[in-house]
Formats: sequence, C-alpha cells, structure tokens
Amino acid sequence: MDLNKIYVILDHPDECRNIGSACRAMANNDITHLRIVGKRENYDVDKVHVLAIHAAYIFDNAEFFDTLADAVSDCSVAAGTTRRRGKKRKGKLLLPEEFAKTAGVASGDGSDDNGAKVAVVFGNERTGLTDEQLEHCPVGVTIPSSSDFGSLNLSHAVQIICYHLFREKNSYLTGYTPLSLERIDKTVHIIADNLQKIGFFKVTGRPDMERFWQSLLSRASLSESEAQYIEKIFSKAAGLASKSKD
Repeated sequence: MDLNKIYVILDHPDECRNIGSACRAMANNDITHLRIVGKRENYDVDKVHVLAIHAAYIFDNAEFFDTLADAVSDCSVAAGTTRRRGKKRKGKLLLPEEFAKTAGVASGDGSDDNGAKVAVVFGNERTGLTDEQLEHCPVGVTIPSSSDFGSLNLSHAVQIICYHLFREKNSYLTGYTPLSLERIDKTVHIIADNLQKIGFFKVTGRPDMERFWQSLLSRASLSESEAQYIEKIFSKAAGLASKSKD
C-alpha cells in the first residue's frame, strides 16, 4: 500500500468545518492528497483551518475540479462511498477493509513508481453521491451503520475509510508476529504430554484433546512469549502433581 497514491475526493461539500475535519482525519492516517469538486473561492479558508488544526496544509494544497469526471480521470481505481443500494447503483458494495485490500494492490508498495492512483469519493453531506456521480466510480464502498440512523457525518466517513487504508499499509503494526501452525503444534504437544502425565485422559483421548487445543490456540494468534508461558504453566502443573503423588 502506497498511501501517497491515495486521493480523497469531496464532491461539492457544503460545510467548511467538515472539510477541515476531513483534512484532520486524513492527516491522522498519513493521507495527504485532497481533491474537491467545486470552486476554492466558495469556501472560507479560516473556517476550514479552525477544524483542520495542524492539517490545514492538506486543504491549502488541495486540487479543485469542475467535475467529478475530471477529478478521477487520472486514477486507475475510483471508489464511490454510499450506503444506498439500487438498480442504478453498484451490484456489490465493498466493506472498507475489502476496499483497502483492493487499494493496496493497485497503489503498489511505494518502492517504485509503478503504483496507480486510487480515488475514494465522498458526496455532499445532505445528498451523498447521486446515481450520476456513482457512474464515474466503478467501485462502490459502504460503511455499515444503523438501519435506524445510517447517515454518517462526512468527516467521520473519511476517517473510517482512511483508517482502514492506513491499517492495510501498516498491517505489521500488531506488536508481534503470530505463531505459525508448526510452532503452535509444539505447544499443543507440550500441553498434551503434561495432561497425560497427570492422568487427565487416557491415551485414546489424546488426539481429540490435541485438535481442541490446536483450534483454540491458532484462533488466539499467540505470540512466542505467550506460548512459552502456557507451556510453563502446564509443565509446572504436571510437576506439582507428580510431587503430590510422591
């Protein structure tokens, strides 16, 4: 994922405050390219800056276009955000995390200049994207929300989409690398060995027990230190049980 190839496009936004908040949401997630369909002179720079705070530079460097078609013309992927489905709308709407993976493939990894520009388009605060606007967006993206109150604030929608793009870019930021199944098998065998030592089950029951622990631990995405701690618990428990018998 090359976040420098991501372009947030706001199509005729009404509120200067929402633009400022959207800029801040973008900066939170290392996305800096903003395009606005509309006229720069129609927006109060000071009001934008109040909500953008230290991300005001994103608005100051924003590109302005007369039409959405012009704004997405140099992008290989253009995704329109919408919560409504219909005959004239997209047959399949991607979830934010699904779109992030698509954007990651298209934009490249930033190691060269082969990646393509990816646009994510947000409509006007009151109307969202119209059917005509969505025709310029081959991809549709939706953010699941309440059926009773499904409309999201513009800047909140920008934050959610940008966050998923950022997380796709930084998917390694989990704090550790989850163990492989091969490594988990070692922990499972240690657990089973120690349970067998204390007579927890007969030898014939061991395969079912191992399958249980393998399924449980693989879903837990264990770190190496966690696996070692579990191993120590079962080994110590078996040792104490052996001493009490003696």
